[in-house]
Amino acid sequence: MGQCRAGAAVAAVTLWWLTGCAGAVWLELATTAIKCISEDIQSNVVVMADYSILFEEHPIRPKVSAKVTSPLGDVLHHADKVSHGQFAFTTVESGSYLACFWTETLEKGMVVNLNLDWRTGIAAKDWDSIAKKEKLDGVALELVKLEVAAKAIHENLLYLKLKEADLRDLSEWTQVKITWLSVICLAICIGVSILQLWRLKQFFRKNKLI
Repeated sequence: MGQCRAGAAVAAVTLWWLTGCAGAVWLELATTAIKCISEDIQSNVVVMADYSILFEEHPIRPKVSAKVTSPLGDVLHHADKVSHGQFAFTTVESGSYLACFWTETLEKGMVVNLNLDWRTGIAAKDWDSIAKKEKLDGVALELVKLEVAAKAIHENLLYLKLKEADLRDLSEWTQVKITWLSVICLAICIGVSILQLWRLKQFFRKNKLI
């Protein structure tokens, strides 16, 4: 009974992780705006994506342009005026990876739908090729998937822990800076008050009011 519950828990966690790392997104594109999506990905993760325009009652064949950039601003993929495309890369640095899409071939007020199939990590692996190469099938293949998923979840938790530590350090550094700024502002206010009091006293003495 305990083994069944443990297996169900692992399967549930794996399903959650897979769902978070793969999925299709529909974007509505018009000539007036650029649509972008981003995902926070750690380093050394495989990313694959396919995108295509859904032709629905359009008199002309619309084209789309795409640009994918890394957290440092490096261009990982760029395409101009295509009806479909794909890209794949392995992340080098951790951070937010941005994919932007826009179109310039539409008439005013016209909108097209773009289908984006975005996959990362284990969801981007070609399990059919791996199964043939390693001669795996059935339970053996599923165990390999669970092992890879568990490793990926562990790495993701370590990454989140590292980000939490960085945010905590940043918060503490900001708090120290704000404290010092408050002390400096208070010292300036006290100094200005003393100066004003001294000038007022000098004025009264000059005019023999005191």
